[in-house]
Amino acid sequence: MMRVYVPADFAELARIHAEGTVPTRGAVAAEDSTEDAEYAALMEAAARSAERVAGSADPRRVVLAVDVTTPGVTAPLRDLASIHVDLDPGADPDDDLAWHATQELRFLLGE
Repeated sequence: MMRVYVPADFAELARIHAEGTVPTRGAVAAEDSTEDAEYAALMEAAARSAERVAGSADPRRVVLAVDVTTPGVTAPLRDLASIHVDLDPGADPDDDLAWHATQELRFLLGE
């Protein structure tokens, strides 16, 4: 099992929640299991998310940490390990993302 980081936006987050699956194609995997490598992968996924949301109505970055056996496949929502988001729409792209447990998904979507 390995953890991958999926760049997303809030519209995708809502779709993932509704469908119950997380597409991991295009996810960023850490070079190894060290904390530094995991953080680098998270921040690379955050940069890719920033590219997606640039100029959109909701410019907050979203990164999903997902545990998979095979990268690039669609994973069930139960494999979602955590959700990382900008709390402030005006956040600097170099800022860290806020960590959220998977149980907070509905809260993040305003449900």
